[in-house]
Amino acid sequence: MVGEASRVPAAEQTLQILTLLSTQRGPLPASMIATQLDLPRSSVYHLLNVLVRNGFVLHLAEEKRYGLGVAAAALSSAYARQEPLSRLGRPLLAGLVDRVGASAHLAVLHGRDVLYIVEERARNAPSLVTDVDVRLPAPLTATGRAILAGMPPAQVRALFPDKESFVSRGEGPDEITRYGRLREVLGQVQRRGYATEDGSVSPGLSSVACAVHDHRGWPVAGLAVTFPADSVDPSALAGLVEQVQNTADTLTQRIYGRTA
Repeated sequence: MVGEASRVPAAEQTLQILTLLSTQRGPLPASMIATQLDLPRSSVYHLLNVLVRNGFVLHLAEEKRYGLGVAAAALSSAYARQEPLSRLGRPLLAGLVDRVGASAHLAVLHGRDVLYIVEERARNAPSLVTDVDVRLPAPLTATGRAILAGMPPAQVRALFPDKESFVSRGEGPDEITRYGRLREVLGQVQRRGYATEDGSVSPGLSSVACAVHDHRGWPVAGLAVTFPADSVDPSALAGLVEQVQNTADTLTQRIYGRTA
């Protein structure tokens, strides 16, 4: 009897390509995809073209490589909204809020934006725009910067290929409106191990964020606390960052069985 998979080889091969790309740290050449999956190159090129047209794969023409596209990220964030990140993250964020006395939130990358999936407000804290299901430009937010800092530069460049890719809210000097500045900020995040944002989302408010990782070390979410900029003494910032990092590490461990 012929199995179901053999009757729809194109569907099976498409899933194999998406699965392979999801396990890589960066985009791959089509020839490497064909070799690793033991598929005909002609079939791989055809399927990649279909995936590119539908947004599930990005084609980096100058590098002749392919990586996951925005549509694939949308599927990932939809899963995250429904299951482990939001369900396991909510009590962890509530505990973080109790310990630090500042509002906390969890966000996933959705194209060039971050999508907030958990929001825990501290008592008497100022109102925030980062409510559940709100989307904001990733480069403006601490959560977005924490996520982008853990992605390969080629993937980040594909998301922000030109100046038109950036959004300006005109609300603070910490805004990022060009790729060179984005790379500079992401470099700082990588060196420090955490991201910051000062007034680019809401004037007078600051945030610190750390990434939540999957089993491959890929940043699947950003976890942050937000507070009035003048309410945290610089000497106390290290302790606040430690609390955020510990919470992000705990969420990573609970979802994937490992530490970040």
